[in-house]
Amino acid sequence: MFKRVPGTKDILPSESSLWQKIEEITRNTFRLYNFQEIRTPLIEEESLFNRSLGKATEIVQKQMFIIKNKEDNYCLRPEATASVVRAYIENNIDKTSTFSKFYYIGPMFRLERPQKGRLRQFHHIGCEVIGSSEPALDAEVISLADTLLRDFSISGYKIKINSLGCSLDKKRLGAILQKALKEKLGKLCANCKNRFKGNPLRILDCKNGPCREEIAGLDIRDEHLCQDCKDHFTKVKASLDSLNVSYENSPRLVRGLDYYTGTVFEISHDGLGAQDALGAGGRYNNLVKELGGSDLGAIGFAFGVERLLLVQSPQATVRSNDLVYLISLGEEAKEEGIKILNTLRKNNIAADTDYEGKSLKGAMRLANDLKAKFVLIIGEDELKKGVVTLKNMRSGEQKEIKQDKLIEELKC
Repeated sequence: MFKRVPGTKDILPSESSLWQKIEEITRNTFRLYNFQEIRTPLIEEESLFNRSLGKATEIVQKQMFIIKNKEDNYCLRPEATASVVRAYIENNIDKTSTFSKFYYIGPMFRLERPQKGRLRQFHHIGCEVIGSSEPALDAEVISLADTLLRDFSISGYKIKINSLGCSLDKKRLGAILQKALKEKLGKLCANCKNRFKGNPLRILDCKNGPCREEIAGLDIRDEHLCQDCKDHFTKVKASLDSLNVSYENSPRLVRGLDYYTGTVFEISHDGLGAQDALGAGGRYNNLVKELGGSDLGAIGFAFGVERLLLVQSPQATVRSNDLVYLISLGEEAKEEGIKILNTLRKNNIAADTDYEGKSLKGAMRLANDLKAKFVLIIGEDELKKGVVTLKNMRSGEQKEIKQDKLIEELKC
């Protein structure tokens, strides 16, 4: 009798409805944030991940499924970010749209010891946004992750955030860690001793007990951050506060992949045990350029589906509605616009806004290209009067609406 490969799982008919519900909720929630689905191959060139993830990372050194075909080396994808960026560049998407929102659902593969919620073939739900370095976008992506978990009927999770800073900041942080851990090197595990010279930031992510004790004693602050990165992270936190997203500032939080810079975050759940991460993500502002594309800001995250199912409550919510496009004119209006977007989405109304700094004319043109049902305009005059200008893109009708009557008007 044949048996399944260790570290894989058969999803039987009795379970498939749970998976279908997760996928249905995923598609509906991403639609509210105006994301489009992308599907990349399961097999990629090995060198794509060597370059993007970093040769010193544990995934590249120990966990990739390598496929050798004469002189070619391929691998089963261990994660999706590098694949999405490769597809973005190869298909010249940046030539038709300088700002893109993608989401994906699908299997990933890592050659590691199977454990609770951690298989050799596992499934990710994730997203990637390419084309902006705005702090408000960081907050939207983290808020989106929070919204997805609520829509999945998951509670009791914690959102932890940190900033690694730019490439120079990361080097400074590495030097700070090496100085702080030099006298403690003998107490670290073999893996962390190897990381000490080549990739000291990975020591902060070690799950080994003695290493965790040494790391807990480190006084890590934000002195490695340049002023621009400090300002960026301050704005991210302010936007999250404005959206009422609960989070913990976690200065020891790093991501295990080399491409991360700036804002990083991880969402954990006590119900998963020692390996408690439901998902994680962050900025990777240098990756698009490093893989041969333009110099563009980017951010994303991924959830492990198997882990979501382990902590999910029986209930789930599906949302639907037509797109409302918000145009904010001026910095004060942008801050108010963040709150309006959040209110719309919480009332099952799909909404999006401009993160590229377009003019009013350019933003209206984009709203038309997106086939938005309504456009909301908020500027200095609207703020003074406590209204928004609402334009029906199908009839051409335009009128001012009191903010507290907006949801009622859109649902008529």
